[in-house]
Amino acid sequence: MRRKLGAVAFALTLSAAVAVSVAVSGGGGASGRSAEASKGTPLQFEQHDLYIEYNATAGDAGLQLGADAEDWKRFELLDTTGKPLIDIRASGRLRRPFGLSELFLEASEPSFARVPFSTFKRRFPEGRYRFRGVTGDGRRLVGSDRLSFVVPGAPKLTFPTQGALVDPEGFTVTWEPVTSPAGVKIVTYQVIVTQGDRELSMYLPANATSATIPGEFLEPATETGGELLAREKSGNQTITEFPSFRTR
Repeated sequence: MRRKLGAVAFALTLSAAVAVSVAVSGGGGASGRSAEASKGTPLQFEQHDLYIEYNATAGDAGLQLGADAEDWKRFELLDTTGKPLIDIRASGRLRRPFGLSELFLEASEPSFARVPFSTFKRRFPEGRYRFRGVTGDGRRLVGSDRLSFVVPGAPKLTFPTQGALVDPEGFTVTWEPVTSPAGVKIVTYQVIVTQGDRELSMYLPANATSATIPGEFLEPATETGGELLAREKSGNQTITEFPSFRTR
């Protein structure tokens, strides 16, 4: 599933045996290896996050990451053994003086019929993954995140139900709290409601079991959809897709 969390987004099919290299080019020059970063104390990425998104309705899972730094020209993700998994280099007009900033990536999400979750976990084992980069002026960037296999159970939506007709002046989405597997700690829920090309997204605290969708967003007599996501302290999140329903 696509997430709108960054200025640059790619969908990548990642292989356990082959590192993926992506060149981001703005034209005006061929991509090439960045000059060696200057030595000295490295800078920390302002934000770095690696996690699993599990879709309980569609039956698939994807690896997702977010990273943010003020200005960078190279980004690498290293796996638990230190091997490059992702390598992105800015080139041409994006290399100097502009560089890149926010980044969001997600792997493609083959169904569990093609790639069982057990295979996914072998491809991307639990453990510490390292983020590494180079700023526009040659400073090193570093960070790390631990990938966990603690994935929340599927949120159980209680309303809207299949075929429901909801009030275009506003309605309430309701669900049961996620308490599985044992030891899970939900930190937030996300409710996404869609009508055509329009999307309303909101984040709720861990104790929430409902969200009010305002009439200002809704059109009458319109097919409506959406998703409910439960996010765990590990960063992993699980999606339950809304059934088909309409506004009156």
